[in-house]
Amino acid sequence: MASSASVAPMPPSLTREEVVPSRKRIKLPPWLEVAKPRLIPLLLATTLGGMALTEGWPLSSPRLACTLGGGALAAAAAGVLNCLWEQELDGRMLRTSGRALPSGRLSPSAAFIGAVSCTLAAAALLVSGVNCLAAGLSLLGLCSYVLLYTALLKPRTTQNIVVGGVAGAIPPLVGAAAATGHIGLGGWWLFALVMVWTPAHFWALALLLHDDYRAVGIPMLPVVKGPLVTTRAIRRYGWATILLSFLGIWALPEGGALYGLLILPFNGRLLQMVERLAAEPNNRVRAKGLFRWSILYLFGICLLLVMSRMAGSAQFDLQVRAVVDILAGGILPVAS
Repeated sequence: MASSASVAPMPPSLTREEVVPSRKRIKLPPWLEVAKPRLIPLLLATTLGGMALTEGWPLSSPRLACTLGGGALAAAAAGVLNCLWEQELDGRMLRTSGRALPSGRLSPSAAFIGAVSCTLAAAALLVSGVNCLAAGLSLLGLCSYVLLYTALLKPRTTQNIVVGGVAGAIPPLVGAAAATGHIGLGGWWLFALVMVWTPAHFWALALLLHDDYRAVGIPMLPVVKGPLVTTRAIRRYGWATILLSFLGIWALPEGGALYGLLILPFNGRLLQMVERLAAEPNNRVRAKGLFRWSILYLFGICLLLVMSRMAGSAQFDLQVRAVVDILAGGILPVAS
């Protein structure tokens, strides 16, 4: 029998406008709203992170612009197709019934034409300005978001975001492919980090919006298992994210020492927020705080990766190694 704590209800659900205040201040035109532009900057940041993890960094300006432009177009197409697939679902919820498609402010045919146009433009830009591997990976990310996550997993399993998170983890692979024409260990490391980061990030949001998901029968983890089980899962994935993040020290071609030093406060704050939420599973203020911080956390990781590839960071690496060698020489016995 489940404990009473595991099924204790969360407080009344928040709206996305309360979780993300910028939604109140900025009203987007219908054609832009369905592209979900607020999600794109983080995807582009992880693309940059994937580039910074390769020997091909820094990229030339045209190649960089084509990669980011193609990635943004592919992400926009995925957002539109997601809105098209879920327009009936959105129309059944008060919170989402005012969106462009269910409200009739944008026709499905116009949205579909826009999605196809963005997809073709993304493919053309990436093939001509970058390489076929980067183009193929971008299209794989689009398909995995629309088909794997939205259509297949989201309405069927509580682990939808665990497996479906692969869509959001593909941009680092695109970045690595754009920089070198292949995917090295660094790109796969950042792919894995985004994969384990995603459940804790998304389940924190799902705790806030659990009533919406319950109303339309979407089996998100808080709906099926309750807040206690969800926060325990968030805690596990939060710890996994922290531990995996330290492997960036070795994944970087250079600058790992600087990255390892600067990642400490990011991980400290993430650990603090994960543990606080685990201690109070029904505290939606803490759930909201973790959701927001997790976004800044991933942006921060990518910023640190780029910073670690600057010229000064390589010099810092050499200084750290010199200090370590001196300390090791003073501790270890000298061979006669």
